[in-house]
Amino acid sequence: MEFRHSLSRRIVIAFMLMTLLVGGTFAIGIVETVHLVEERLISAELGGDLGRLLKMESSEDWRHKPEPDQLFHFSNGPGDFAMPADLQALPPGFSEVYRDERSYHAFVQLVDGRRYVLLEDQSEFEDREQLLFAVVLGGFLISLALSGLLGWLLARKVIEPVVRLSTQVRHPDQLLDRAPSLAPDYASDEVGQLAASFDTTLGLLRRALTRERLFTSDVSHELRTPLMVLASSCELLLESASLDARARGQVQRIARATEEMRDLVQTFLLLARSRSDETGTTPLASLAEVADGLVEQWRPAIEAKGLTFHYQRGSGALLHYNAPLLRSVMGNLLRNALHYTERGAIELQLGEQGFVVVDSGVGIPESEREAMFQPFVRGGQARGEGLGLGLSLVQRICESQGWSVSLSSVEPQGCRFEVSLTVAVC
Repeated sequence: MEFRHSLSRRIVIAFMLMTLLVGGTFAIGIVETVHLVEERLISAELGGDLGRLLKMESSEDWRHKPEPDQLFHFSNGPGDFAMPADLQALPPGFSEVYRDERSYHAFVQLVDGRRYVLLEDQSEFEDREQLLFAVVLGGFLISLALSGLLGWLLARKVIEPVVRLSTQVRHPDQLLDRAPSLAPDYASDEVGQLAASFDTTLGLLRRALTRERLFTSDVSHELRTPLMVLASSCELLLESASLDARARGQVQRIARATEEMRDLVQTFLLLARSRSDETGTTPLASLAEVADGLVEQWRPAIEAKGLTFHYQRGSGALLHYNAPLLRSVMGNLLRNALHYTERGAIELQLGEQGFVVVDSGVGIPESEREAMFQPFVRGGQARGEGLGLGLSLVQRICESQGWSVSLSSVEPQGCRFEVSLTVAVC
C-alpha cells in the first residue's frame, strides 16, 4: 500500500519515528535498569539484615532487632513471628509482596528446612520510583514533540528549493524559446541535478513545439494559395449565366467548403502562435456576429436534410472574442450536430458569455463522453470517414483561449454542448 504523504510530512514522520525508537529504547532501558538495581541493592540489604538476625543467640532478641519498617517471620514461629499464608509459597531470594494498599520487599532464606522471611515496607521507595518514571515519560514525550518541531523546520529548509524549482517548471514562460536555464540557480547537489534534467527535458519540449508551430504555419501558408484559387474560380463560375441550377448548386457547395477550409487554416495558424503574438493582429467579433454568419452558412444544409433549425440570438453581449477561433468552435459543433442528427432539430442558443448547441441525434453514452474530446476518438455511433478530430480541435481551442466546453445528454436522445467564454477585449 502506497502512503501518499508530502515529502515534508515524510521527513517529520521519519524524525518522530527515529525519536520514538531511540527514546523508547532508552526509556525502557532506564526502567529495566532501575528494577535491576532495586532488586540487587535491596536483596543485599535485606539479606544482610536477615543474616544478622539468624546469628543471634535466642529468638527473644529477634523481637527487638528488626528495623521499624521491617517484619520478621519464620516457619512455626510464635505470635508475631508466625508465617502468614501469603508468604509460604515465596521462592528463596528477593520478592515483592502486596498487601491491601501497601507493598513490601521480601527476602526469603531456607535454613535446615525452616523458612525465614524478612519484609521491608517499600512505600517511600515506590513514591521515588514513580517520580523517576514520570520524569522519564515526560522527557520521552518532550523529546518526541521537539523531534516533530525540528523535523518540520528542517523539512521546510530542505523542501524550499524543490518547491521553488517546481514553481519555476510550472510557469508558462518555460515553454518560450528564450526561457533561462534552471540549473544555474541551484547548488551542485541532487536538486541541481534535478534542475539540469528539467532543463534538458524542457529544451526537447521547446524544440518539439517549435517544429510543430513551423510545420503548422508552413502548411497553412502553402494552403492559402490553392484555396484562394478555388474561391476565385467559384466566384467567376457563379457570375456566369451559362450554369444551370444543379451546376450552380454544386459550385456554391464548393465555395462553402473552400470557405470552411480557409477558416480552418486560419485556426491552425492562430493555434500555432503564442497568446502574446495574437494581441493586436487577430480580428475580433462579438458572439452574435459570429453566430449570425454561421447560421446563414449552415441553415440551408440543416434544413435540406429535413431538420428544424432553431436560433435563439437573445440580446447579445457587446463583448468581443477571437473571431476565427470562435467561428471554428461554433462551426465544428454545428457540423457535428448535423452529421449525427437524422431527424428532429438542431438548436443554437446564445448567452451573455457563451452559447449552447443542442441536437436530437444519436447521442453519446456517458461512458464515452470524457474520451470524445481526445484526438482520433469517435463514438460508438460513428459514421462516415471522419477522423475524430473535430471535438479535439474544439477542446484545444478552448484551452488555448481560457474557454471551457462541456457535453451532456438530452431527453429522449441527443447531445448538448455548452461553451463558456471569457472576455478577450471589450
